[in-house]
Amino acid sequence: MRALAAAVLLISMAVRAAAGDLTVQIYDGHGQPAGDAVVTLRSDNVQHAETRAPETKIVDQRDETFLPYVEIFRPGDSVVFRNSDTTRHHVYSFAAAKSFEFVIAPGDSTPPVVLDRVGEIPVGCNIHDQMITHLYVSDAPWLVRTKADGRAVFDNLSAGSYNVDVWHPQLRPGRPGPSKTVTVDTAQSSVQLTVSLLPDPRQSDRARY
Repeated sequence: MRALAAAVLLISMAVRAAAGDLTVQIYDGHGQPAGDAVVTLRSDNVQHAETRAPETKIVDQRDETFLPYVEIFRPGDSVVFRNSDTTRHHVYSFAAAKSFEFVIAPGDSTPPVVLDRVGEIPVGCNIHDQMITHLYVSDAPWLVRTKADGRAVFDNLSAGSYNVDVWHPQLRPGRPGPSKTVTVDTAQSSVQLTVSLLPDPRQSDRARY
């Protein structure tokens, strides 16, 4: 009986450990791939034991544009703002998750800013109104930012149920992004979600110049 129980336990553990990939495809309201969406996964029945050291990521300023437009962070990560332009930038944020203010000369960088609270941190430039970037700090176990193709790929997920949530800086104020519960139980799983977005503020601001 003990041998049978041990075998059942091993089989159960093997099923739980079975790995699969999940692809989340994000489209905007016009059926076009939505880049710069943040896709998070959470699960009530899958443990996530990954540990990682805090990272420092660079947000560059080039051609009076923040690069990237959206960057993702974990609590405890840091951000450095680099000025690759030939003009000064006055970087600031008054977000509840983190507030700061720096005047950055051409070729200089800020000291690392530790992002210790979850939330969205919109960042602007007091000198160039069209400049904006968004820092998204999340404690979700799985976190991906979509590229221009609108795809977020999560590799080697254990079999189980996952809650998929989507955030984008151009969501209408007060409206949450789409969410869905998916089950990963095969080598390849996929889901499509549509997010209704406001126009890109960087393009509308540049049109006025």
